[in-house]
Amino acid sequence: MDIGPADGEPNGRGEGLWRQSRRPATLAASLHQFFPTTPIACPYVPGRTERKLIVELGINDGDRFYGDLSRAGFRRSHRFAYRPACRDCAACVPVRIVVACFAHTRSTRRIRNANRDLVTTLMPARATPEQFRLFSAYQRLRHGDSDMATMSWGDYRSMVEDSPVRTRIAEFRDGEGNLAATSLIDLLDDGISAVYSFYDPLRRKRSLGSWSILWLVEECRRRNLAHVYLGYWIGESRKMAYKARFPALESLTAAGWADFSAPMPR
Repeated sequence: MDIGPADGEPNGRGEGLWRQSRRPATLAASLHQFFPTTPIACPYVPGRTERKLIVELGINDGDRFYGDLSRAGFRRSHRFAYRPACRDCAACVPVRIVVACFAHTRSTRRIRNANRDLVTTLMPARATPEQFRLFSAYQRLRHGDSDMATMSWGDYRSMVEDSPVRTRIAEFRDGEGNLAATSLIDLLDDGISAVYSFYDPLRRKRSLGSWSILWLVEECRRRNLAHVYLGYWIGESRKMAYKARFPALESLTAAGWADFSAPMPR
Protein backbone atom coordinates (compact mmCIF):
# COMPACT_ATOMS: atom_id res chain seq x y z
CA MET A 1 0.00 0.00 0.00
CA ASP A 2 1.32 3.45 -0.92
CA ILE A 3 2.57 5.87 1.73
CA GLY A 4 -0.73 7.62 1.80
CA PRO A 5 -3.77 9.14 3.35
CA ALA A 6 -3.70 9.08 7.12
CA ASP A 7 -6.99 10.76 7.86
CA GLY A 8 -8.45 10.26 4.44
CA GLU A 9 -6.24 12.86 2.80
CA PRO A 10 -3.06 13.44 0.94
CA ASN A 11 -0.84 16.26 1.92
CA GLY A 12 1.00 19.71 2.29
CA ARG A 13 3.71 21.85 0.80
CA GLY A 14 7.23 20.56 0.10
CA GLU A 15 10.91 20.76 0.88
CA GLY A 16 11.17 24.56 1.04
CA LEU A 17 8.55 24.98 3.73
CA TRP A 18 10.02 22.09 5.69
CA ARG A 19 13.32 23.93 5.89
CA GLN A 20 11.64 27.19 6.85
CA SER A 21 9.29 25.74 9.46
CA ARG A 22 11.34 23.28 11.47
CA ARG A 23 13.18 24.09 14.67
CA PRO A 24 17.01 23.94 14.65
CA ALA A 25 17.97 20.40 13.70
CA THR A 26 18.99 18.02 16.44
CA LEU A 27 21.78 15.52 15.85
CA ALA A 28 19.19 12.77 15.46
CA ALA A 29 17.18 14.77 12.92
CA SER A 30 20.29 15.65 10.93
CA LEU A 31 20.98 11.95 10.33
CA HIS A 32 17.61 11.31 8.68
CA GLN A 33 17.28 11.21 4.91
CA PHE A 34 14.25 12.54 3.05
CA PHE A 35 13.15 10.99 -0.23
CA PRO A 36 10.64 12.18 -2.86
CA THR A 37 8.15 9.68 -4.24
CA THR A 38 7.31 9.19 -7.88
CA PRO A 39 4.43 11.47 -9.01
CA ILE A 40 1.03 9.76 -9.16
CA ALA A 41 -2.50 10.95 -9.95
CA CYS A 42 -3.86 13.19 -7.21
CA PRO A 43 -6.87 11.58 -5.49
CA TYR A 44 -8.40 14.93 -4.50
CA VAL A 45 -7.91 17.43 -7.33
CA PRO A 46 -8.73 15.96 -10.75
CA GLY A 47 -6.15 16.41 -13.45
CA ARG A 48 -3.21 16.96 -11.10
CA THR A 49 -0.44 14.77 -9.80
CA GLU A 50 0.92 14.47 -6.29
CA ARG A 51 4.41 13.77 -5.03
CA LYS A 52 5.38 13.22 -1.40
CA LEU A 53 8.50 13.84 0.60
CA ILE A 54 8.96 10.93 3.02
CA VAL A 55 11.28 10.03 5.86
CA GLU A 56 11.45 6.95 8.04
CA LEU A 57 10.76 7.44 11.75
CA GLY A 58 13.41 5.78 13.88
CA ILE A 59 12.49 3.67 16.89
CA ASN A 60 14.83 5.46 19.29
CA ASP A 61 14.06 9.06 18.35
CA GLY A 62 10.66 8.63 16.71
CA ASP A 63 8.57 10.64 19.17
CA ARG A 64 10.86 13.67 19.31
CA PHE A 65 11.55 13.72 15.59
CA TYR A 66 7.88 13.19 14.75
CA GLY A 67 6.92 16.13 16.96
CA ASP A 68 9.21 18.42 14.98
CA LEU A 69 7.91 17.01 11.71
CA SER A 70 4.28 17.54 12.73
CA ARG A 71 4.96 21.20 13.43
CA ALA A 72 6.46 21.37 9.92
CA GLY A 73 3.30 19.98 8.32
CA PHE A 74 4.21 16.28 8.07
CA ARG A 75 1.80 13.41 8.67
CA ARG A 76 2.42 9.77 9.59
CA SER A 77 1.60 6.54 7.77
CA HIS A 78 2.94 3.38 9.38
CA ARG A 79 6.66 3.98 10.11
CA PHE A 80 7.02 6.91 7.74
CA ALA A 81 6.29 10.62 7.95
CA TYR A 82 5.33 12.40 4.75
CA ARG A 83 4.17 15.67 3.32
CA PRO A 84 3.37 16.84 -0.21
CA ALA A 85 6.21 18.00 -2.41
CA CYS A 86 4.22 18.95 -5.49
CA ARG A 87 6.08 21.31 -7.81
CA ASP A 88 3.09 23.07 -9.37
CA CYS A 89 0.37 22.82 -6.74
CA ALA A 90 -0.19 24.30 -3.29
CA ALA A 91 -3.70 22.99 -2.67
CA CYS A 92 -2.87 20.98 0.48
CA VAL A 93 -2.54 23.18 3.55
CA PRO A 94 -1.57 21.78 6.99
CA VAL A 95 -4.09 22.85 9.64
CA ARG A 96 -4.44 22.48 13.41
CA ILE A 97 -6.86 23.62 16.13
CA VAL A 98 -5.51 25.89 18.86
CA VAL A 99 -7.13 24.30 21.90
CA ALA A 100 -6.87 27.34 24.21
CA CYS A 101 -8.77 29.47 21.67
CA PHE A 102 -11.45 26.91 20.81
CA ALA A 103 -15.02 27.98 21.65
CA HIS A 104 -18.10 26.01 20.67
CA THR A 105 -20.41 27.30 17.96
CA ARG A 106 -24.10 26.49 17.64
CA SER A 107 -23.17 23.68 15.24
CA THR A 108 -20.50 22.09 17.45
CA ARG A 109 -22.76 22.32 20.51
CA ARG A 110 -25.44 20.46 18.59
CA ILE A 111 -22.98 17.71 17.67
CA ARG A 112 -21.69 17.53 21.25
CA ASN A 113 -25.20 17.23 22.65
CA ALA A 114 -26.19 14.59 20.11
CA ASN A 115 -23.34 12.35 21.26
CA ARG A 116 -23.43 12.81 25.04
CA ASP A 117 -24.46 9.17 25.42
CA LEU A 118 -21.29 7.82 23.81
CA VAL A 119 -18.75 6.17 26.11
CA THR A 120 -15.12 6.57 25.07
CA THR A 121 -12.31 4.15 25.79
CA LEU A 122 -8.74 5.09 24.88
CA MET A 123 -6.63 2.01 24.34
CA PRO A 124 -3.24 0.87 23.05
CA ALA A 125 -3.10 0.67 19.26
CA ARG A 126 -4.35 -2.87 18.74
CA ALA A 127 -6.61 -3.82 15.86
CA THR A 128 -9.74 -5.87 16.50
CA PRO A 129 -12.13 -7.68 14.12
CA GLU A 130 -14.95 -5.47 15.41
CA GLN A 131 -13.04 -2.33 14.40
CA PHE A 132 -12.25 -3.82 11.01
CA ARG A 133 -15.92 -4.58 10.32
CA LEU A 134 -16.81 -0.96 11.07
CA PHE A 135 -13.85 0.28 9.01
CA SER A 136 -14.90 -1.84 6.02
CA ALA A 137 -18.53 -0.67 6.21
CA TYR A 138 -17.37 2.95 6.39
CA GLN A 139 -15.08 2.57 3.39
CA ARG A 140 -17.73 0.83 1.27
CA LEU A 141 -20.37 3.50 1.84
CA ARG A 142 -18.26 6.66 2.13
CA HIS A 143 -15.10 6.01 0.08
CA GLY A 144 -15.94 3.10 -2.16
CA ASP A 145 -13.75 4.38 -5.01
CA SER A 146 -10.59 4.71 -2.89
CA ASP A 147 -7.72 2.25 -2.40
CA MET A 148 -8.62 1.98 1.27
CA ALA A 149 -11.93 0.33 0.36
CA THR A 150 -9.99 -2.76 -0.70
CA MET A 151 -7.84 -3.05 2.44
CA SER A 152 -7.64 -6.51 3.97
CA TRP A 153 -7.58 -7.38 7.67
CA GLY A 154 -3.79 -7.51 7.45
CA ASP A 155 -3.67 -4.06 5.86
CA TYR A 156 -5.90 -2.62 8.57
CA ARG A 157 -3.93 -4.23 11.34
CA SER A 158 -0.71 -2.82 9.90
CA MET A 159 -2.24 0.67 9.70
CA VAL A 160 -3.17 0.54 13.39
CA GLU A 161 -0.23 -1.32 14.91
CA ASP A 162 2.81 -0.55 12.75
CA SER A 163 3.90 2.63 14.51
CA PRO A 164 7.20 3.66 16.15
CA VAL A 165 5.54 6.54 18.07
CA ARG A 166 2.93 6.89 20.84
CA THR A 167 -0.15 5.73 18.99
CA ARG A 168 -3.52 5.06 20.62
CA ILE A 169 -6.99 4.12 19.41
CA ALA A 170 -10.21 5.59 20.81
CA GLU A 171 -13.45 3.61 20.65
CA PHE A 172 -16.80 5.39 20.96
CA ARG A 173 -19.71 3.15 22.00
CA ASP A 174 -23.40 3.82 22.40
CA GLY A 175 -25.50 2.91 25.43
CA GLU A 176 -25.95 -0.64 24.17
CA GLY A 177 -22.22 -1.17 23.79
CA ASN A 178 -22.20 -1.00 20.00
CA LEU A 179 -19.10 0.46 18.38
CA ALA A 180 -20.20 3.71 16.72
CA ALA A 181 -16.86 5.30 15.84
CA THR A 182 -13.12 4.83 16.16
CA SER A 183 -10.24 7.29 16.02
CA LEU A 184 -6.58 6.37 15.54
CA ILE A 185 -4.39 9.08 17.08
CA ASP A 186 -0.76 9.92 17.78
CA LEU A 187 0.25 11.61 21.03
CA LEU A 188 2.72 14.46 20.44
CA ASP A 189 4.63 16.63 22.88
CA ASP A 190 2.41 19.61 22.03
CA GLY A 191 -0.84 17.99 20.98
CA ILE A 192 -2.66 15.11 19.35
CA SER A 193 -2.52 14.17 15.69
CA ALA A 194 -5.69 12.74 14.18
CA VAL A 195 -4.32 9.91 12.06
CA TYR A 196 -7.55 8.31 10.84
CA SER A 197 -11.15 8.25 12.04
CA PHE A 198 -14.05 6.12 10.82
CA TYR A 199 -17.58 5.55 11.99
CA ASP A 200 -20.94 3.90 11.36
CA PRO A 201 -22.02 5.55 8.10
CA LEU A 202 -25.69 4.87 8.85
CA ARG A 203 -25.70 7.14 11.91
CA ARG A 204 -25.69 10.32 9.86
CA LYS A 205 -27.54 12.52 12.35
CA ARG A 206 -24.76 12.14 14.89
CA SER A 207 -22.06 13.75 12.68
CA LEU A 208 -19.58 11.28 14.14
CA GLY A 209 -16.64 12.49 12.07
CA SER A 210 -16.96 15.97 13.57
CA TRP A 211 -17.65 14.48 16.98
CA SER A 212 -14.33 12.64 16.96
CA ILE A 213 -12.52 15.95 16.39
CA LEU A 214 -14.46 17.66 19.19
CA TRP A 215 -13.47 14.79 21.48
CA LEU A 216 -9.83 15.33 20.54
CA VAL A 217 -10.11 18.98 21.59
CA GLU A 218 -11.43 17.91 24.99
CA GLU A 219 -8.78 15.22 25.32
CA CYS A 220 -6.08 17.82 24.67
CA ARG A 221 -7.58 19.97 27.40
CA ARG A 222 -7.50 17.04 29.82
CA ARG A 223 -3.84 16.45 28.98
CA ASN A 224 -2.92 20.15 28.89
CA LEU A 225 -1.85 19.92 25.25
CA ALA A 226 -1.98 22.87 22.90
CA HIS A 227 -3.02 21.58 19.46
CA VAL A 228 -5.15 19.11 17.53
CA TYR A 229 -3.39 18.39 14.24
CA LEU A 230 -5.98 17.68 11.54
CA GLY A 231 -3.75 17.03 8.56
CA TYR A 232 -4.46 18.88 5.33
CA TRP A 233 -7.21 21.26 4.29
CA ILE A 234 -7.91 21.18 0.56
CA GLY A 235 -10.34 23.85 -0.53
CA GLU A 236 -10.87 22.23 -3.93
CA SER A 237 -11.89 18.90 -2.40
CA ARG A 238 -15.29 18.47 -0.78
CA LYS A 239 -13.89 15.61 1.30
CA MET A 240 -11.18 17.81 2.80
CA ALA A 241 -12.71 21.31 2.86
CA TYR A 242 -14.87 20.54 5.93
CA LYS A 243 -11.96 21.25 8.30
CA ALA A 244 -12.43 24.99 7.76
CA ARG A 245 -15.67 24.78 9.79
CA PHE A 246 -13.85 24.23 13.09
CA PRO A 247 -13.16 27.25 15.31
CA ALA A 248 -9.64 28.35 16.32
CA LEU A 249 -8.05 26.88 13.21
CA GLU A 250 -4.47 27.67 12.18
CA SER A 251 -2.76 26.96 8.87
CA LEU A 252 0.92 26.51 8.14
CA THR A 253 2.25 29.18 5.80
CA ALA A 254 5.72 30.04 4.54
CA ALA A 255 5.98 32.42 7.50
CA GLY A 256 4.88 29.82 10.08
CA TRP A 257 1.56 28.95 11.73
CA ALA A 258 -1.09 31.69 11.39
CA ASP A 259 -4.80 32.18 11.85
CA PHE A 260 -6.60 30.25 9.12
CA SER A 261 -8.70 33.24 8.10
CA ALA A 262 -5.64 35.44 7.55
CA PRO A 263 -4.25 35.88 4.02
CA MET A 264 -1.51 33.37 3.33
CA PRO A 265 1.91 34.93 2.54
CA ARG A 266 3.22 34.17 -0.93
